[in-house]
Amino acid sequence: MYSNLPDILLADGTLQQIAADCQALVEQELSSKSGVSATALKVAYKAVTTFAPGYYKTTVENMVPDLLHRLQPFWSDFHAAGGGQFGDYLAKRGEEVSEAVLGVTDDMTQDSEHPSIVKTYIEAALPSVGTLVEKYAA
Repeated sequence: MYSNLPDILLADGTLQQIAADCQALVEQELSSKSGVSATALKVAYKAVTTFAPGYYKTTVENMVPDLLHRLQPFWSDFHAAGGGQFGDYLAKRGEEVSEAVLGVTDDMTQDSEHPSIVKTYIEAALPSVGTLVEKYAA
């Protein structure tokens, strides 16, 4: 088990695997949402992945190291508290963790006309983010 999340990236090919899982997580979260805000996000996502698929993949790969770095304090606290499910731990600290994750996605939220909606979607995805981290940290 990794005690330092960024060390996960030292293994060959792990960055690409995590990025692919992150892309799948985004698609899963988008498909589970409805309403006008979700429609706007779905249209934007579809446009980016259709017209610039390499751009999206590269962007996600560039975000993963910073995401793991920002999740590190939560990971350390999670283990100090005795473990359990990291996704549950993150969800219980939703606002605090989403603020940390938004630090990674600041550019995205600055360009968004509705940053609070983006934050809400990030908070909703935290249990899945925790599961994804545990997959690679074990």
